[in-house]
Amino acid sequence: MTGTVYLVGAGPGDPGLLTLRAAELMERADVLVYDALVSPAIMERAPHAERVYVGKRGGEHHRTQEQINAILVDLAGKHRTVVRLKGGDPFVFGRGGEEALVLAQAGIPFEIVPGVTAGIAAPAYAGIPVTQRGMAASVAFVTGHEDPTKPDTDVDWAHLARGVGTVVFYMGVGKMADNFRRLMEHGRAPDTPAAAIEWGTYPRQRTVSGTLQTLPAIAREAGIGAPSLIVVGEVVALRDTLGWWDRRPLSGRRIVVTRVRAQASDFAAALEALGAEVVQFPVIRIAPAEDPEPLREAARQAGTFDWIVFTSANGVERFWYALAEQKSDARALGGVRVCAIGPATAAELQRRGVTPDLVPDEFVAESAVRALLGAGSVHGARILLARAAVARAVLPDSLRAAGADVIDVVAYTTVQDGSGAERVRAMLDRGEVDAVTFTASSTVKNFVELVGAEVGRAKVASIGPVTSATARELGMRVDVEAAEYTTAGLVQALNQLFVAGG
Repeated sequence: MTGTVYLVGAGPGDPGLLTLRAAELMERADVLVYDALVSPAIMERAPHAERVYVGKRGGEHHRTQEQINAILVDLAGKHRTVVRLKGGDPFVFGRGGEEALVLAQAGIPFEIVPGVTAGIAAPAYAGIPVTQRGMAASVAFVTGHEDPTKPDTDVDWAHLARGVGTVVFYMGVGKMADNFRRLMEHGRAPDTPAAAIEWGTYPRQRTVSGTLQTLPAIAREAGIGAPSLIVVGEVVALRDTLGWWDRRPLSGRRIVVTRVRAQASDFAAALEALGAEVVQFPVIRIAPAEDPEPLREAARQAGTFDWIVFTSANGVERFWYALAEQKSDARALGGVRVCAIGPATAAELQRRGVTPDLVPDEFVAESAVRALLGAGSVHGARILLARAAVARAVLPDSLRAAGADVIDVVAYTTVQDGSGAERVRAMLDRGEVDAVTFTASSTVKNFVELVGAEVGRAKVASIGPVTSATARELGMRVDVEAAEYTTAGLVQALNQLFVAGG
């Protein structure tokens, strides 16, 4: 068997810049061969592929290019779909041409999937157009770090200095002073604007500006390191007006999200849209109830209840799974009134064809009790609660006190997930985290068990009073609490905290 090797550009870092073709190939890849600069968020698009790390970065090669070539040939003989994932574009300083030649010589089918190159994307995110009418009619992409073993340079410095509007150096931070000196020696004005862009298109992107004469010292003082891209030309001056990526409300903020990974995507995306770098640390994962029979029995009797109360989207999902086991669906709830605590729970019900009869104004058990009692007498009513294994007794106790027949079943349980705990603890110890978010009491409890209650300089952000109370009971301070007890409310609270606090 001879498989196909796909030389795929992963783009410069921001997962939003991955092409549709690249995403499609990653999802069906048998094996993924990847470099150091491929974003972890992009790697998640290939959850089932075997992974082969060949980490090339800044001269520190995990594999030589010759070894990588041999690996690709070998894997093509074992797998149908081999994806060679390269940062940026495979043919722009990516050595993709060398790999394609080896594959062609070996008779192995291959496909080139272009990617967005950093030389365009990073300046755009910094607010620097590489071409601009009246300022720059041409642009040159230049390696900033030529092979030191070569006797002569391949770069036409005289032409770059006088004949190109914008010069973009890849991998050039280490040789910036030398490269700038050559440009000036060949006629480029010392006061030509220049910028260094570190970690382009990543949430941690930083940009410093100066001139050919001043930028090396400015970048050195700011601690700009690899990976960085250097832009030289009059267009750099437009950054003062056009800069946007690093001027969003949460730009430069690193925020830890402790929510279950499967439910964290919208929350993380909202934070990232405001500029935050999100570190996903799901301290819990959702698992079926240890004894699933009570939930199955409740599903069999679904139509006999007067009310069914769902306290979370997880409860909805597990209840519908139990309905499906009975070869049933939403029709089993005909005539049953449904209460959903919180908009996310309501949205999950609506996705399954059920519009809740009642959504309390506040998304806590006490509010649900008030809303249910306000909707009419519950005396003698059969009420099903489908919720987590460890949940507060406020809801069933209050309804029983009002005369209701409450069937309280475990729909799911939460299991501690400690993967990533050492990394988060180290980041907190180094003061590299700006905020830790908690969306439920269970996330607080597991975080404290895994990492501890001390979070250093990081702010603690809670989704609501119940979660905040748990945090304080466990010795953790709470710096900000969402006014609306939803992830959207938590995003708003963080935004206000950092914008107001600077």
